[in-house]
Amino acid sequence: MTQSKSKITAIGTYVPDKVLTNADLEKLVETSDEWIVQRTGMRERRIAEPEQYVSDLAVGAVRDMMQRYGVDVIDSDMILVATSTPEYSFPSTASRVQSQLGIKSTGALDLNAACAGFVYALQLADGLVTSGMYRKVLVIGAETLSKITDYSDRTTCVLFGDGAGAVLVERDENYSGFVASLSGTFGEGGIHLYKTALSEKMDGRELKSGCLVQNGREIYKWAVRNIPDGMRVLLEKAKMKADEINWFVPHSANLRMIEAICERGPISMGRTLTSVEYRGNTSAASIPLALQLAIDEGRLKSGDHVMLYGFGGGMTYAGSIIQWSI
Repeated sequence: MTQSKSKITAIGTYVPDKVLTNADLEKLVETSDEWIVQRTGMRERRIAEPEQYVSDLAVGAVRDMMQRYGVDVIDSDMILVATSTPEYSFPSTASRVQSQLGIKSTGALDLNAACAGFVYALQLADGLVTSGMYRKVLVIGAETLSKITDYSDRTTCVLFGDGAGAVLVERDENYSGFVASLSGTFGEGGIHLYKTALSEKMDGRELKSGCLVQNGREIYKWAVRNIPDGMRVLLEKAKMKADEINWFVPHSANLRMIEAICERGPISMGRTLTSVEYRGNTSAASIPLALQLAIDEGRLKSGDHVMLYGFGGGMTYAGSIIQWSI
């Protein structure tokens, strides 16, 4: 029996209408447009309305995908939603998406891998399809980080925005869109980026409860030290050279961090796609948002080899090299 293959067949995105500019942030905390751009590369973020939640953004991305590509999701075998900001502990965001889209018979699962979540979900979808278990998996990365951001903390409130991206991963007996993948975790670093739930302690240390808490300096050092090496390992697994990769799409955490990764890594900033400038850090949504922006600009084309690399809270990371097939 020949093993099934899988590929991405459609993509869509959604961001809320409300724009939060650097000038708006100047009215909230002691900061400036110059300071924010110099340190993060961010100019705007999108912010969900008070009664607009992550499942609403996820559904918006799926509907955008359906409109763009004329696809239907009613026959999806599984819905995977990567998010760190569900509106409920349960029911899952994926089950809310199933309900809102009226998909009658499908599995539904949330993944919490923070900013690496979308790539993790893609890897899981690829495994489910290539194993022969399913034919069609709906993968979504969606966040409403504004709802867990402390807007009195000038070090974090300038960073985060809301958005969602969705793709379909489908079986194709003749075309394999997934070339190589890796994933890993440095759990000891979890204290550097967290949001409390049932416990207000981690490894015996007291935590700040409520909103997202981030030690940006430690995350920056960890990412810049480790992600370039991970990129090289991923290339080795794919048996590819760096110049065979058309586009590098890292998690859009911070433009200065991405520049530092590219300086130390095998792929230059000139071949890097981000969504950071006008979307901010959208965690699990940042990579699909960057892909869609590149499609809209005519940069990303069918047949291109793309290295996706998510990293963030946990400290989790996941990378995949795919051949773009849309």
